[in-house]
Amino acid sequence: MTDERPEPQPSEDRPRRRRRRKKNGEYRRGPVVLRGPQIPLTTSDERLLTRGDRTSWLHDDPWRVLRIQTEFVEGFGALAEVGPAVSVFGSARIKRGHPDYELARRVAAGLVEAGYAVITGGGPGLMEAANRGAAEAGGTSVGLGIELPHEQGMNKWVDLGVNFRYFFARKVMFVKYAEGFVVLPGGFGTLDELFEALTLVQTQKVNGFPIVLVGVDYWSGLVDWLRTSLLKRGMIAAADLDLLKLTDDPDEAVRIVVDRGAELRAAERAAAEAAAEAQAQGAAAESSGW
Repeated sequence: MTDERPEPQPSEDRPRRRRRRKKNGEYRRGPVVLRGPQIPLTTSDERLLTRGDRTSWLHDDPWRVLRIQTEFVEGFGALAEVGPAVSVFGSARIKRGHPDYELARRVAAGLVEAGYAVITGGGPGLMEAANRGAAEAGGTSVGLGIELPHEQGMNKWVDLGVNFRYFFARKVMFVKYAEGFVVLPGGFGTLDELFEALTLVQTQKVNGFPIVLVGVDYWSGLVDWLRTSLLKRGMIAAADLDLLKLTDDPDEAVRIVVDRGAELRAAERAAAEAAAEAQAQGAAAESSGW
């Protein structure tokens, strides 16, 4: 008898994994660039979330925490002085010349003209379009890249780029440094960011910053489903649907962000003034002996 477990053997049901490679043989892992045989079989997120039969995680995870901490420190340091910004999301699969590509460029340019930096996922498609619109308008164009099995790379229109290993660290940056979300047509990644933002606003984890869906035809089906399924069954409140604003007009999208931003800043000033007044009244009452 032996205590050693036999190594699992590949079978027809579990084929060997091929090394992932991009056509140009380049792979990014955080700030590190890997090529050729150095390209890994798995991503950092995948290794973090995989739970094996062994207990090596007892030794690996504490050290992994330091890497995660580093990503937060690097992200905070890189973005701290960006100023007012809006996160723009959309599909990586849209090609140049597509109407949605031009729409993203116009939205980003309008945000820059309104005084905002533009933050995207830094990839191709509508992310590239938004970064391009921001750069061409003379604004700050930010890209937050992520380690993926099929590396996309940072598009050339990004002026300030930060690469992340872990999705959750990247998500924090999208929210922490943005005063609003503009969401163009996209797939699962775009939907993930959209519903993350909705949840944070609904649960008041962040101030009620604007969430604008650009593309009425594309998004109307989703909004109808939210109304006829979630709202009808009592899963959300009617006010929750008001968190979403739909438009086809890039100028209106920018205007919604600007107007809501002004409302939030006015509310913050009023709250600060009220708090200062209450503090002053308390100090006066204390000094008078009451």
